[in-house]
Amino acid sequence: MSSQPPAPESPEAVAPEAPPPLPPSPALTAAPYVRQLPKSPGLAAFLSLFPGLGQVYNGQIARAFVFFFAFVGSIYLTASGHEFPFAFVIPFVYLFNIIDAWKGSTTINRRFLGGDSEGPMEEEAVESPLWGISLVVIGLLVLLNNMGWLDLDRLARWWPLLLIAVGGYFIYGSIQKKKAEETADEPPSL
Repeated sequence: MSSQPPAPESPEAVAPEAPPPLPPSPALTAAPYVRQLPKSPGLAAFLSLFPGLGQVYNGQIARAFVFFFAFVGSIYLTASGHEFPFAFVIPFVYLFNIIDAWKGSTTINRRFLGGDSEGPMEEEAVESPLWGISLVVIGLLVLLNNMGWLDLDRLARWWPLLLIAVGGYFIYGSIQKKKAEETADEPPSL
């Protein structure tokens, strides 16, 4: 017997077989990229159980102050003897506060994902100057009442004027929107 290895019979016998492919390692597989949304609508609604806190979570500070003072002011005015309008305002402000926080966080998430918001009106209403104006008006009324220059008890009987003004504003806005849609639908004249 010789110490030399046997001579290969053919070239195919020289090439070693390739090992079977290894299964992919969990560390090497790419996980799908999941975008983390900036705001949680559920958390915003939950925080709004304390009026205004959901708006603070959404970064809408002016809205938070308006909802908080509208809620507290309605309770104060109900307790001070003006039950009729303000007792009905308390649950309205409370529930609208929760819905607004939910809607605000979903709008923020939609913008983050690159989707269109519900239109230019929705985008403008996120932190409208009207929220700040309403805080100024509420503050002025309370200040003037505290200084003795205004008697809110006498003005309380005129609260329906506020409903009339708000209703008129909504009617005016609806008419303007309808006119704008009609002019957009008309074909251009030559």
